[in-house]
Amino acid sequence: MGLTLDSHISLLCVIVILLPSLCFSQDSYVSSRATYYGSPDCLGTPTGACGYKEYGSTVNGGEVTGVSYKLFKNGTGCGACYQVRCKYSKHCSEDGIKVVVTDHGEGDNTDFVLSARAYNKLALQGQAEILFSYGVVDVEYKRISCQYPGYNLMFKVHEHSRFPHYLALVAIYQAGVSEITAVELWQEDCQEWRGMRRAYGAVWDMPNPPQGAINLRFQVSGSKWVQLKSLIPSEWKAGATYNTAIQLD
Repeated sequence: MGLTLDSHISLLCVIVILLPSLCFSQDSYVSSRATYYGSPDCLGTPTGACGYKEYGSTVNGGEVTGVSYKLFKNGTGCGACYQVRCKYSKHCSEDGIKVVVTDHGEGDNTDFVLSARAYNKLALQGQAEILFSYGVVDVEYKRISCQYPGYNLMFKVHEHSRFPHYLALVAIYQAGVSEITAVELWQEDCQEWRGMRRAYGAVWDMPNPPQGAINLRFQVSGSKWVQLKSLIPSEWKAGATYNTAIQLD
C-alpha cells in the first residue's frame, strides 16, 4: 500500500527537522570585520534591536554583539552565538571570543559591532589598547551552539505588555543553534491557534490575547512545532519570566 498524504507530510517533517542542525553546523570560518561600541560599564546595551532589555546587557557576561543585516535576519538571528577571532596574530588571541547576538548594527563593512568587553577579549594579554586604537579589525567568525548551563529556555513577558489587552513575549536563554520562526497561542473559544506577530527583533506580540492560562507553541527553524501547555498564567505580568522546562538543541 502506498503512503498517504499525511504519511508523506510526516516523513517530510522528519527530514526537515534534521536539516537545521546540518545547515548551522559551521566548521569553517568566514572572513569579515568587526568594531565595537562604548557603554558606561563595557557591557551590552538594554536598548538593542532584539528587544531583550536588561537581558541583552548581561547575558554571556556582557560579551554580546550587534550584527549586520545578513546575520540579524530581520530578528530571526537574535540570540545566535558566534565564535569571533581577529586576524592579527601579533595582537590577537588564537581562540577569540564567543558572543551572543543582541542587536543590529554595522559600519565600515563590518558584520560585528561588539560590546567593549567582547572586543577587549579578542586581544592577547597586554595588546587590547592597540586593538582599540585600530577601531576596526579584520576578523573571521563561525556560528556555534549557544550553551546556558543551569538555564532552560524561558519566555519573558516584555515590559511593554499591558494586561489583559496587549501581550508581548521574548524568548531568552535559547540554547543550541535552532531559531524560533513562529509563535502561536491557543484560542479556546474558537478552537484554533492564533499566530503572534514578530513586532521587532525577538519580540512577538498580540493584541487581545486569549484569557485564562495560555497554551503556547513555537516553530523551530521553520519546521518542528514545540507545544507548551499553560505556560503563561491567567494573571500574567509585564516583566515576568516563565520557565519552559525544556531546552533546544
